[in-house]
Amino acid sequence: MSVLPAPRGPLSAAVLALLTSGPPGAGRQLTSPGPFDEPWGEDHQLALHLCYELHGRGLPGVSDGWEWDSELLRFRGELEHSFLAVVRAEAEPVPPLREALETLLAEPSDGTGPSHFLLAEGERRHAREYLVHRSVYHLKEADPQLWMLPRIHGPAQAVLTTILYDEYGAGRPERAHALLFARMMAAFGLDPGYGRYLDLVPAPTLAVVNLMTLFGLHRALRGAAVGHFATVEVTSSPGSARLAAALERLGGGPDGTLFYREHVEADAVHEQLVRRGVIEELVAVEPELARDVAFGVAAAGVVDGRFADHLLGHWRAGRSSLRFPLPDGTG
Repeated sequence: MSVLPAPRGPLSAAVLALLTSGPPGAGRQLTSPGPFDEPWGEDHQLALHLCYELHGRGLPGVSDGWEWDSELLRFRGELEHSFLAVVRAEAEPVPPLREALETLLAEPSDGTGPSHFLLAEGERRHAREYLVHRSVYHLKEADPQLWMLPRIHGPAQAVLTTILYDEYGAGRPERAHALLFARMMAAFGLDPGYGRYLDLVPAPTLAVVNLMTLFGLHRALRGAAVGHFATVEVTSSPGSARLAAALERLGGGPDGTLFYREHVEADAVHEQLVRRGVIEELVAVEPELARDVAFGVAAAGVVDGRFADHLLGHWRAGRSSLRFPLPDGTG
């Protein structure tokens, strides 16, 4: 990210004003931005995303000292509390874990998600928008999920480490999934710079990444983090096959399809590993986490469903799914 995004309301404006005021200290205070009553909104999701970036790659021109500032952490906690509350409300009733996993494995023959749209009727402009949305996640790939590792032990941790190792190229830096995604963006005339399109992506896109980061940062939510991760891995392979075919049809070429072709085979293996080697082993040691894992699966479905509805609603109405349309040429 080379520049900070523009605020989208009082919450994100307050965060940006604090972070750009210099390093922590000197009596600087977070201006009270008002209620946290629209957790699905643009302002709330951007404010939370900015707080989370302090724990990852940081923000341009912002002191790293803000990462553990107590006032900012209290503010982030308020953002998290209201966001998690609406996710929990929409996820209910959470089914038993076995049922939740069986549902993930049932690939519907009449699917209607973004990958189905792109394969059947998508145009190049839709593909470019889709890659911009997904860049918020895939250019950091498994970074938020790595926080699970020190909180899970025994066989489950060993298998989880194996899966995450693959996300970073399995010892081959040029095969790191974030790099493959960047190459795919470039093949479609997009700027692969980290955070380049943050101003363009809407709240439903940010919510997908914010939820996995929220789960990863809290030990109390480690079971939900595993459930969320399982959802990604179990459902990835068939969706990736459709996306690879769609992007090839739309002129992606080798670089424009490699990321998803890589995931077709890798995630088919990961699906077995995460179910049997991570979830089964984790619940055998900590059976009280079974409901949390199931909640993580349901929560992933909530944010993914909102993201899919946003894309398809805009695309079918002939509108851009981004906050501002991309130029017709390069990104």
